[in-house]
Amino acid sequence: LVGSSKTNTGVANSGNNNGQNPQASTGNNDAVQKQGSRDVILGDAKAPVTIIEYGDYQCPFCVKFFETTEQSIRDNYVKTGKVKMVFRDFQFLGAESELAGQAAECAKDQNNFWAYHDAIYQAEAKDGQENNGNMTKAFFVGLAKNVDLDVNKFTSCYDSGKYASMVKQGTQDAATLGVNSTPTLFVNGQQIRGAQPFEFSGTDPNVTPFKPLIENLLKNLK
Repeated sequence: LVGSSKTNTGVANSGNNNGQNPQASTGNNDAVQKQGSRDVILGDAKAPVTIIEYGDYQCPFCVKFFETTEQSIRDNYVKTGKVKMVFRDFQFLGAESELAGQAAECAKDQNNFWAYHDAIYQAEAKDGQENNGNMTKAFFVGLAKNVDLDVNKFTSCYDSGKYASMVKQGTQDAATLGVNSTPTLFVNGQQIRGAQPFEFSGTDPNVTPFKPLIENLLKNLK
């Protein structure tokens, strides 16, 4: 079922958000949709539908979304130029999440963010735990090597800690926009919380499948 990792007054809990309305208030849409200097677009920059995800690299529901819904969105809409995606930090589950965010920023410096982003989530899917000490320097350098980054440049960037404050600030900025769980996504400004499915044939009001939402947006944009 749909779920997310949620923070309440700074305390992080992982689990299903039973009864939550996945479509929340969207009063800060303009701020969310404004492209940031460190945003890296996946897909055609001119795609009519924009999906912005606020995620944590240790969040099990982010992993679930990445492995299922996101892959269907990429295959059906990103590759066809209809949707573009952006990932932003909401690294709230602990120090390892923040280090992962920093490592991903270093990958951006070598224009290979999305491959590195994917590699982190693929590794976490196999690990399946939070804050268990697996996200070490060796872990991040190994992923850099796997996605063909310049390992020396990556290691220098990672060791410098130059993106530590940026990752923390990104998480704080997201919180001011009303983000309090991961994954939280905005589809052309409409907020969707939790690892929502690509398609759904049931009647659960807490489920908001992405395919009909995207199709409706594309239809109305014609």
